[in-house]
Amino acid sequence: MAVEIVQCTSIENQSWRELRVALWPHCSSEEHLEEMKLLIASPDRYAQFVAFASNGRAVGFVEVSVRSDYVNGTESSPVGFLEGVYVVPDFRGGGIARALILEAGTWVKAAGCHEIASDTSIDNHGSRAMHCALGFTETERVIYFRKVLQ
Repeated sequence: MAVEIVQCTSIENQSWRELRVALWPHCSSEEHLEEMKLLIASPDRYAQFVAFASNGRAVGFVEVSVRSDYVNGTESSPVGFLEGVYVVPDFRGGGIARALILEAGTWVKAAGCHEIASDTSIDNHGSRAMHCALGFTETERVIYFRKVLQ
C-alpha cells in the first residue's frame, strides 16, 4: 500500500497522539502530551513520523531517537533507536512498517548513526516477527530484575 509519511513537528498532530494511545494505552492523555512536548523540544535527538493512507487516514507511526549511551547488541555510537512503531491492525502486512522504518533509518543516518536498534518483550511474537522481516537481527535476550531497598 502506498502511504504518505509526514514528520511530526507539533504536538497539535492529533493523528500522532491517537496512534500513540493505541500503542501505549496504559499512559494517560496528559502523559502522552508531556512526552510529545519533550520529543518536539529536542529535534536533534528525536523524530516522529506518521503514515497516511491515500484517503487521509493515519495508519501508522514511528518514533526514533539518537542514543549515545550503550545500546545492547550494537557496535557503534551514536545509535538510532526505534522507540516505538505501530501500524493500525487492519493495515498490517502491507509494507507500512517497512516504509516507516525506512524513513526512520534515513533520519538516523543523517544524524550520523551507522546502526539502528530496537527492543521488544520476549513474549511479543508479532513484534519479533516484524523486526526479523524488516532486516533486524536479534542480538541478545535480557531479563531485568529489581529489588526495593528498605
